[in-house]
Amino acid sequence: MFRPSPRSWLLLAVPVLALLVLVAWQTYRQAAPEHRAHSRLDLPPGPLTDIPLAGRGGPTALLSRCGVDDWPRPPARGDGERGDNPQLVFGGWGSTGPGAGKPGKPRFTVHLALRAKRLPLLLPTPPGTGRVTLDIFGPHGEGRRASARGLSATVVDAEDGKPSPLPEAGFLRVDPGTTVYLDVALPAGAVCPGYTASDVGGCAPEHTNDSADCPVLTLTFTDPSIRAHRALTTGKPPAGLSDRLVVVSEEPDVSEV
Repeated sequence: MFRPSPRSWLLLAVPVLALLVLVAWQTYRQAAPEHRAHSRLDLPPGPLTDIPLAGRGGPTALLSRCGVDDWPRPPARGDGERGDNPQLVFGGWGSTGPGAGKPGKPRFTVHLALRAKRLPLLLPTPPGTGRVTLDIFGPHGEGRRASARGLSATVVDAEDGKPSPLPEAGFLRVDPGTTVYLDVALPAGAVCPGYTASDVGGCAPEHTNDSADCPVLTLTFTDPSIRAHRALTTGKPPAGLSDRLVVVSEEPDVSEV
């Protein structure tokens, strides 16, 4: 009867052991996702609570959402949120300091461009006071790095980015073919533990050429005049139309999910 020698047993055991190591490694990778190597989130053992912040419009830091990873586009509140009339688009974002020798801390600001087609859009001034939300999602399933509601928008000059004087008529007119530029500042208190206004918008890893390594921003701008404008331009009943503009910096293709 054939009996394997100790050397034969060893040769048979090596591939089995290698397979077990591979399975263990895959299990470890699933239990400890890659993004944890780059994430700076420093969440406490217990739940975080939302806190009110000082500022125009009464903003609130939604710290209870820190680390929550869900779909970047919020559920629609009516028709028109994916339309382009009116249209709100990102013009960029980033952190800026107060300047050399000046007091203050870095500030994270989102730049936006607002346009209308065919008919003017009339927004009460100041536009979007207390009716702007902003979420910053870290890449690779990291979840929210920052979340705030009740923010306000500031109309800025296209050339120097400084606040523009508001019309005395009490409303801002966005004519077809023109662009109104807005800035929304993220309060430092709305940034999740582990991040600051300086690095909340950074990619992970920092030096990358892949957009999948960078955060996704979601911003909503709500005003009753948006619903009225959509009703006027589409002829649809106002009750079924959304009163907000939603802009997402990058989101999965709905046809592929």
